[in-house]
Amino acid sequence: YPSGNLAIIIAQAKDQLMCIVQEDEPRTAKIRALFQSDGRSTCYYPSGDEWINMSMQGGQYLDQAGNRVRRWMWPNLLPEPQVPLSPIFISLNHYVGVRILAQDKIFVSFLAMGRQAKLNMGTKVQVSTDSQLPPPARLGEDELLLLAFRVKILQLFDRMRGCLNFPSSEQWNKMQPPMYLISQAVKILELCMTADISDELANSIKAIVNA
Repeated sequence: YPSGNLAIIIAQAKDQLMCIVQEDEPRTAKIRALFQSDGRSTCYYPSGDEWINMSMQGGQYLDQAGNRVRRWMWPNLLPEPQVPLSPIFISLNHYVGVRILAQDKIFVSFLAMGRQAKLNMGTKVQVSTDSQLPPPARLGEDELLLLAFRVKILQLFDRMRGCLNFPSSEQWNKMQPPMYLISQAVKILELCMTADISDELANSIKAIVNA
């Protein structure tokens, strides 16, 4: 860093390489990201909570409350052609950013004093036909109901915050839920369409998340 503190460490442990991104601190610097050549990687919020976690199979993106905002599988591990991964970009701090384009295109960028360094920490996992991952298991009735009630509770908490910030009912009553809650509600409804559940239960879940 311009301060002189160490920003990125490249190390080798046995047969794999590791890239460690540290916070701009003189002592006991927090780890902001860890990338391993076997496909496992984790990025952390300044608080130390997990932000992005990736494995050889895929990854997930969490918000600061620990809620999963996004989840994906690497397209090359799936038996059928998939839509390419939408790029993900996060800034770990003012100098270091992470851009995720594909399993073999995970870039760590360091920009300071007009100069830039870019490291590709992605890796390509070749999977044979015999070792391909099985299709994801379908969720049962109880799991779908739990997911629906979880989204509903988060929606209620969001409305409570809106009520506190905008005491006038005309204001907070018109506010839309955050995009991640809308996306989660849509995903649950999509899961209901593929799950082996009754129409009555599917309609009940729809009523819960849309209420």
